[in-house]
Amino acid sequence: MNWKSDILKDLSWSETIINKEGKQKVADKIAEKVKDGDIIGVGSGSTVYLALFSISKKIEREKLKIKAIPTSFEISMTCIRLGIPLTNMIESKPDWLFDGADEVDPNKNLIKGRGGALFKEKLLMNSSFINYIIVDDSKLVNNLGTNFPVPIEVFPESLLYVEKELNELGLKSLNLRFAKGKDGPLITENGNFILDAKFNEINNDLERQIKSVTGVIESGLFINYNVEIIVASNNL
Repeated sequence: MNWKSDILKDLSWSETIINKEGKQKVADKIAEKVKDGDIIGVGSGSTVYLALFSISKKIEREKLKIKAIPTSFEISMTCIRLGIPLTNMIESKPDWLFDGADEVDPNKNLIKGRGGALFKEKLLMNSSFINYIIVDDSKLVNNLGTNFPVPIEVFPESLLYVEKELNELGLKSLNLRFAKGKDGPLITENGNFILDAKFNEINNDLERQIKSVTGVIESGLFINYNVEIIVASNNL
């Protein structure tokens, strides 16, 4: 028996979707890639949200049997609302992933994690054979760190130790991310804090250096990953 839920029925994206027309075209392109039997990693962001609606329509139209591995509760609930079956990393390995990004440089390196789901996003990306990163052209930068800090998920009790160690890596600024709609810091779905770090320079070794600090769960740097970038544009 299913829950008769008005909460899921009324679920919508929490903010205004910028460049919705261009993002919808990219969403439709992602849906075209879906094949019967696929296990799909589903990231986060407004374009991902739109893509789920396109995928849901294709599932219904072509009677496809697929499963999704979502990276967040929000995306999980959207899949449930749309009737897209869910699985997890213990039961299934993703065939491919689609996700968003906060910044993309000319070498396809990324900053991700503004939504706080960076740990599972990286786990899924490392597990998938193909990774499609869908962004609008405002996310394209010459150098990572131009517009956004690097999110770093940390175990709460390690907070001050991690701060000390990150200072050795050329920090420009470091802020504990606070939640919206509640008092205190943002708590990730893993029960951790998010630090937003700006560095004097982001080199190819910085991701490894951050991850080596005891107490760091994961960083939002994605350097030299196997990704294909799809840019949302009204000219698509």
